[in-house]
Amino acid sequence: MPSIAAMAFAPSSTSYSTSLALHPVSSSFSSSSFAPIRAPLIRPTGKLNCLFRLSSSASRMRGPVTPCAVIEKENPETERPDTFLRDSDGENGSMSSSTSVRARFEKMIRDAQDSVCQALEKADGGGKFKEDVWSRPGGGGGISRVLQDGAVWEKAGVNVSVVYGVMPPEAYRAAKAAASDQKPGPVPFFAAGISSVLHPKNPFAPTLHFNYRYFETDAPEDSPGAPKQWWFGGGTDLTPSYIFEDDVRHFHSVQKAACDKFDPSFYPRFKKWCDDYFYIAHRGERRGLGGIFFDDLNEYDLEMLLSFATECANSVVPAYIPIIEKRKNMPFTEQHKAWQQLRRGRYVEFNLVYDRGTTFGLKTGGRIESILVSLPLTARWEYDHKPEHGTEEWKLLDACINPKDWI
Repeated sequence: MPSIAAMAFAPSSTSYSTSLALHPVSSSFSSSSFAPIRAPLIRPTGKLNCLFRLSSSASRMRGPVTPCAVIEKENPETERPDTFLRDSDGENGSMSSSTSVRARFEKMIRDAQDSVCQALEKADGGGKFKEDVWSRPGGGGGISRVLQDGAVWEKAGVNVSVVYGVMPPEAYRAAKAAASDQKPGPVPFFAAGISSVLHPKNPFAPTLHFNYRYFETDAPEDSPGAPKQWWFGGGTDLTPSYIFEDDVRHFHSVQKAACDKFDPSFYPRFKKWCDDYFYIAHRGERRGLGGIFFDDLNEYDLEMLLSFATECANSVVPAYIPIIEKRKNMPFTEQHKAWQQLRRGRYVEFNLVYDRGTTFGLKTGGRIESILVSLPLTARWEYDHKPEHGTEEWKLLDACINPKDWI
């Protein structure tokens, strides 16, 4: 699960304009995976807290200056607060807590975290989530929940974060490719999101990833920094080891229904974006069988997109839990398990090589447990493994190489 701030700073190398991604879930800095939901912060002021350090003659003599990023560490908390928002975003601000987009998005992701965790614990039949609550000195915080070694779940993580920070203008330019509207000062930002990766034990039960996020740059119009902007990002995608076409159709149908409530162009557009994003270039294949994915979305009404993100997040349980209930107790062989472990290897490769939130977190010293929470407990790599043509394993690989229309 990529950290919200990590994705805000990760540069994009594609034609899609980048934004923050909670994901790891590529074409923006969102990600499909989990990376650090506890977001790092690049601080633009001070000798050490700088984007580029020019403080010593030795560094000048050595040649090109190397970038440096200082991470603001999180503080563990013993109690879960009612909100991670600042007072200015709530009842004491210009907007009441009931109308603030920040407040409503935070409530949505925390409600979604509760409902998803309850559904996962019920499906597991005994496993319970471990919860860590944390805050950041610069503002905000988050709740990380992990269920590990349950009856159904090998590893399941569901994290939320709500963070404030300041990014240097260089980071903002990388994030938004801004030019004409770019001001010289540092850019205050707000980022909030939910991110989750769910790895079941049974090889016939698919892995699921989802994340939904909201990002703002909020420098006032008459102050240094970028103009105020906002955008949404997110998605939900399915990664099975074996194809049950009814399951995949059900999953995609729920995604399409959520999209169609708002715009009939959303599903085909975001389905293709998902197929393109979760591409393992060195393998020439997708990580899984897709779903929906979008980022940097702000060309529609803000209220509409808030409702859309809410609908998508609320669609996770009905899209996924019925599949788990059908597959969690299916008998399997060691061969089935070995294939699942090979596909888990692909999951690891994508997250560590291509997921922008994960790679940014590793390079900048983020909290390692949060960065790597998306990875499964077990995975496998075999030299030059090729499934026999026509087998169930080959069918899965073929679908990952050649994306299909499942509806």
